Amino acid sequence: MSGAISLAIVALILVAVAVPQALSPADPLEISPVDGFQAPSLAHLFGTDESGRDVLSRVLHGARLSAGIGLAATGIGVGLGLALGFCSGLGPRVVDSAITRLVEVLYALPTLVMALLFVAVVGPGPGSSILAIGLATAPGYARMVRSRVRQVAGSDYVAYARHEGVGAVRVFARHTLPNTLWPLAAMITLGIGQAILWVSALSFLGLGASPPSPEWGSMLNAGRVYLLNAPWMTLFPGLAIVVTATALTILGRRMSKGHAA
Repeated sequence: MSGAISLAIVALILVAVAVPQALSPADPLEISPVDGFQAPSLAHLFGTDESGRDVLSRVLHGARLSAGIGLAATGIGVGLGLALGFCSGLGPRVVDSAITRLVEVLYALPTLVMALLFVAVVGPGPGSSILAIGLATAPGYARMVRSRVRQVAGSDYVAYARHEGVGAVRVFARHTLPNTLWPLAAMITLGIGQAILWVSALSFLGLGASPPSPEWGSMLNAGRVYLLNAPWMTLFPGLAIVVTATALTILGRRMSKGHAA
């Protein structure tokens, strides 16, 4: 049941990322000062913010920014991780040693700290957030890929294929690559949920998407000022972050168990 619910939530998030206007009841940037600070009602299910903007519409459109940036950052992290992991796992010992040392040093730093350092140097913004989180998560993926590549390269079926005279390129395409990528799929699903949390954290700190962009972390930052008078401004974007990250975590763990089985 939890897996089915998580899958439905992720599907809804994907729809909101692709076509938020299909779900949104109003323009997320349209202001109406006379409607400011309205509590949740039939007219505005999630209430309105200080400028009279519909919070539900902003949460739905925020999926494109928060989840979209999380997906893009994960793509960068996975791409770099695959390149480093395959080079380390299949390359000469000197290359393996150099990449391993670099990855271990970077992996020792907390992901959010690395992202903050990068944004501090490059400057805030959605593009910086994507690159920062992508680069910060790459060492973790590189370690997983290297470990899996070494395991697959030392397996009996790869040894048998080489014994039969199968070329190195064909062994890589038929055995090493697919048997490395599939287990990584579960970790990527978990990583997207974590990336969304980090994206929201950077925006909450004012280093990601800037107001009035309907980004979940930015909405949390704006709503904290009115937490006592209008708690719904913080409650609903916060729930969106938690529910999305939880659903992706559950799916990732189910995929891991399914692969292990």
